[in-house]
Amino acid sequence: MDPALKSRPVADRVLYALKRHGPLTAAELGEQLGTTGEAARQQLLKLATEHLVQATAEPKGVGRPAQTWHLTAAGNSRFPDAHATLTADLLRTIRTTLGQPTLDLLIASRESETRKTYEADLKGIEPVEDRIARLAEIRAREGYMAEWRHADDRRGWLLIENHCPICAAASACQGFCRAELDIFRDVLGADVTVEREEHILMGARRCAYRIELVGDKQPARRGRKGARGSSG
Repeated sequence: MDPALKSRPVADRVLYALKRHGPLTAAELGEQLGTTGEAARQQLLKLATEHLVQATAEPKGVGRPAQTWHLTAAGNSRFPDAHATLTADLLRTIRTTLGQPTLDLLIASRESETRKTYEADLKGIEPVEDRIARLAEIRAREGYMAEWRHADDRRGWLLIENHCPICAAASACQGFCRAELDIFRDVLGADVTVEREEHILMGARRCAYRIELVGDKQPARRGRKGARGSSG
């Protein structure tokens, strides 16, 4: 291991080992860290609660499949990424040289593909709470460190994203944030309203969305065009 890492917290060394060597069992990780497999496993379980690592079962010879650990998208985001700056620069260049309509077309294309993927993942899930849970699971898998819970006032739910892996791109073009909100509204269904209450780009620690059932006394939900024009 890099000598410079020896003074770093154990969690950093775990992430570094998985980044450098790829998926490892707890025993293999323990060898890399110079500790026991059980000590490594405890560190992995802690990092898993933070959505930084994930385990999969892989066959390794005779016997039960071994549990192999790897970095999630959120774990990978802990390492410097020059692509973020490059992406932001490319978006600015597209706007400057090709114009805003071209950039809007790019965002619309990405939005359409994402919507199709989410709709396929949520297909057949009827209870609202189950749809929210599945959406949070999808977003966590994509590196947003997403979670959901009931709102404190018990009126609906909160979908919370503690990390934004596309923050650089969203900062350069907030159309990505508008598209994100539109997608959530579409895939969660017309029986709920979705509003962004906290926004990382506005200085908040996280992005949070309040989801409520459309009640009899609530105003009718606006059509997609109107809803999309109201947030961004």
